Amino acid sequence: MRATSRLSALTTQLLGPRSSRHYATMANDLSLKTEYTMLSGHKIPALGYGVYQTPADVAEEVVLHSFKAGYRHVDSARVYRNEGPCAEAIKKSGIPRSEIFFTSKVPPRAMGYEATKSSITSSFSQTGLDYIDLYLIHAPYGGKEARRGTWLALLEAQQAGRIRSIGVSNYGLHHLDELESYIHELEAQHGKGKGGEISVGQWELHPWLARPDIVGWCRERGVVIEAYCPIVRGQRFEEPVLKGLREKYGKTAAQILLRWSLQKVGFGC
Repeated sequence: MRATSRLSALTTQLLGPRSSRHYATMANDLSLKTEYTMLSGHKIPALGYGVYQTPADVAEEVVLHSFKAGYRHVDSARVYRNEGPCAEAIKKSGIPRSEIFFTSKVPPRAMGYEATKSSITSSFSQTGLDYIDLYLIHAPYGGKEARRGTWLALLEAQQAGRIRSIGVSNYGLHHLDELESYIHELEAQHGKGKGGEISVGQWELHPWLARPDIVGWCRERGVVIEAYCPIVRGQRFEEPVLKGLREKYGKTAAQILLRWSLQKVGFGC
């Protein structure tokens, strides 16, 4: 898929203790300006522009294009190798920094306390940003101690004001339980609220991969969940069920899938 066609590559939904009626009502008012409040207290846009597989030499251009289309959330990562160009687009956009949400992620090969601290330092060096809105653990690699060390490094950066919110990506249910236990340990040692909070969890989510167990876990705790690949990389556009819905509602397959991600409570669970 060409980089310039990757708009709407990320959807975000707050899975808190709210009713189906609430989501149905909220979905009627969705726009590129819709935001959710994370456990950190900061807000995150409901729709984001993902730059996975976007070459560094075109990333600045396409991110600027996404801003013109109305997007205000850019989802990058250390392993994408395009943090710098994304940051340049933010600086050149003319949009106040406070109105743009930037995400990066700890690379799988940088798990552990010291390696994660270096990863965070590199992100700031390459972007020149004063703060990063959201920093995720990209994947639960490296073993338990490495995951704990990575969380601690992120937590310290958050407490220092360099990162505003922290979270995870691609975690399994047992990884989430493990992290929750570690957060409780830190709180027991340092006081309530001192273990951090999982503000965001990011997974591939769509009607063919609904993950009700993980979604349920997040919903019970008020964790904001992000769905990457919500349009299934365009691979399901010709499914009979989507064809029928396209004809019924006069919408594209991509529009229907994005609507599902944003509106369906629990992503089908």
